[in-house]
Formats: sequence, structure tokens, C-alpha cells
Amino acid sequence: MIKVGTLYRQRMADSVKTGVSKKSSTFVVSYRGISSAKMNILRKDLKRKKAEVLVSKTSVARIALKGAKYEDLAGCIDGQMALILSNADASEVSKVLIKFAKDYEGFIVRGGLLDGAFLSEDQVKTLSDLPTREVLLAKLLGTMIAPVTRFAGGLNAKTRDLMSILKQKSDVGETPASS
Repeated sequence: MIKVGTLYRQRMADSVKTGVSKKSSTFVVSYRGISSAKMNILRKDLKRKKAEVLVSKTSVARIALKGAKYEDLAGCIDGQMALILSNADASEVSKVLIKFAKDYEGFIVRGGLLDGAFLSEDQVKTLSDLPTREVLLAKLLGTMIAPVTRFAGGLNAKTRDLMSILKQKSDVGETPASS
């Protein structure tokens, strides 16, 4: 017969493993001294960005992450912690976390995973400084279309010059002849 505590830890470890493996980005945060009301504000902000908060016992999360071959992320776990899991734009999620960390002392972003690659605390801060995916795609499109735009402008310039010359010639021919 399995004890209730053992069953709870197994289910929690399974939810940590599946959450980390099925999501494209995972962040480990420490929230010592943060009230549940403030954490609920964070949950709502993260939910708008399509991210979820998974709170687990430290030892269970550490064992689950080591079992899932995420030793670097397991090393970030310390004290009262939570995992932030998301398939959305990691830059937007990290912006929410870094802003919350600036606003509330005791909330620390320890590290994360982005598509299986480990991110240190500094790398998460750098990620939060990046523009959103949509802005980066718009910049890429602008860069790709710039040569075509310049080429079209060059073609139009020659046509404008020709039209200007023809207009000047026609204006010269319309002046009344003086006797």
C-alpha cells in the first residue's frame, strides 16, 4: 500500500517533468516573503501571457528535474520556489518576471530553460530586454523589403525627371510670342 505523501510527491514530480518537457520555456523563481495576494497578481499577469505557475516542494522539484536530465535547472532551485511554464513568447514572459522582481524585493529569477537550453539569471534578464517576436519579425520584413523599395524609388525618380523635363518644355511652348 502506497502512502499518501509518497503518492503526492510522485504526482508532483510527474507534473514537474511533463510541464518542463512539454513547454518551450521554463523559468525558476524564488519568492521569499511575497504575499499570496502579490503572487496572485503575478499569476494573472502571466496568464495573460499564456504562462502558468507551478509551485512544488523544493526537494521534489530538484529530484524531478535531475531525473529529466535538467541538472543545471535543478541547481537553481533554492528556498521557496516556483516554476513558470509557457509555450508563448519567452521574451514577453521574462519581461513580466523581471518587472515583478524589480517591484518586489524577495522575488528573484534564478534561471530558466529555452527550448532545452539552460539560461542563467543574467541571460533571462537579457532575454527580457529583447523586443517581442512581432517586433523582430517586422524589423526583419523591413530589412528584406528595403532593397525592393529603393529600386522602385529609383525607377520612379527617372520617370519624375522625364515628366519634369516634358512639363518645362511644354511651359516654354505655351508662352505668348512677343512682337
